[in-house]
Amino acid sequence: MTKSACTTPPPDAAARRGAPPVLTYSVEHLPSFDAAFYNRARAEVSKVSELTVPPRDAKAFEVQVGHFFRIVGVEGPQVGDLNLWNAHDLTERFYSGKTRALHATHLSAGDRLWSTFPSLRPMATITHDTLDWYGWDEDGAGVHDIIGTRCDPYTNLLLNNGISLLLSLEFDAGSRNRAASAARRS
Repeated sequence: MTKSACTTPPPDAAARRGAPPVLTYSVEHLPSFDAAFYNRARAEVSKVSELTVPPRDAKAFEVQVGHFFRIVGVEGPQVGDLNLWNAHDLTERFYSGKTRALHATHLSAGDRLWSTFPSLRPMATITHDTLDWYGWDEDGAGVHDIIGTRCDPYTNLLLNNGISLLLSLEFDAGSRNRAASAARRS
């Protein structure tokens, strides 16, 4: 989608467009990813539980400090949202905007998922990525993005003509279940 410009470009517009990107943060002082350490730790893991999340639904699970969890798409290509909270302080949660600023819009092995202020610390580290073969496409995108916010029913309603979506579903057969389901979709 493109928008028409409402203003006249300055004389140096081409030079501005051609300027190289500027890094927001100098990240060479972040703790480095020790792939060998994580590979050794992953070699000794054993599954303790499994959870399946149906499409357009959500589940919560707890992961102890120092443990691993794996996300697997079991029914082909899917979109999934991940939210993280500190179980001992629910005000500390995954901060996608800061993670994006520190790493990139698309994440893979070695990247960390950072928490909100005032803690600003890694809540999780991506230790393995079976989709890393994809790399970066011609648009500069990878597979696991943190560009936007996680799905929510409010945006779905806004983009689907507001409350009229729910009202139209309420008069169909099985309305309560379908209306609740529509409110959960993103």
